[in-house]
Amino acid sequence: MITSIQGLLTAATPLHAVIELNGLGYEVNIPVTTAEKLPVTGSTVKLHTLVIYREDAQTLYGFATPAERDFFRLMIEHVTGVGPKMALTIMSKLSLPSLQSAISSGDIATLAKCPGIGKKTAERLVIELRAKVGATGSAETVLSASGSSSDPAGAPADTKMRDAVLALTALGYKTADADEAIRRATLALGPKATTEQLIKKALGS
Repeated sequence: MITSIQGLLTAATPLHAVIELNGLGYEVNIPVTTAEKLPVTGSTVKLHTLVIYREDAQTLYGFATPAERDFFRLMIEHVTGVGPKMALTIMSKLSLPSLQSAISSGDIATLAKCPGIGKKTAERLVIELRAKVGATGSAETVLSASGSSSDPAGAPADTKMRDAVLALTALGYKTADADEAIRRATLALGPKATTEQLIKKALGS
């Protein structure tokens, strides 16, 4: 099984990347959330991959982190009616921390807003994955009256993103809008940014 691929990024779109390795060009299907993190064309890139074998095709899916790849696999293997295309659509709309949080909290409304995902599919995601997501979908956010937050030293980037999204939703943002704003802030500030810095950036401070 091909679990990762590293090579020269020769082309990229929001849903595809072409990586050249040893003279071969590999087309990799990616979610928008991974495309956002790709370096400029001509740079070396590594994607964590999963190959889906069908009678008439072999399709390669790639993700920025092993956790995203593993969650993609979890959806297509355990949720009835969710295939690779739909799973990629879901992961294009929501970052992994927000997706896990929505499933853990039973937020059907947020999940149902993913393109092509109806209420029934959203309910199946919650029912069939809630136990598997478990504590990884929850987060604690400490907010002061001014809306700031504090991080433990060296908190993982996913944890800080999840806390920042929860902070924005507490301020009245819709989950999908908060997730998009924090993703943009993370791209602008980098993975070392604190939760407070992400929130301030998202709010335009």
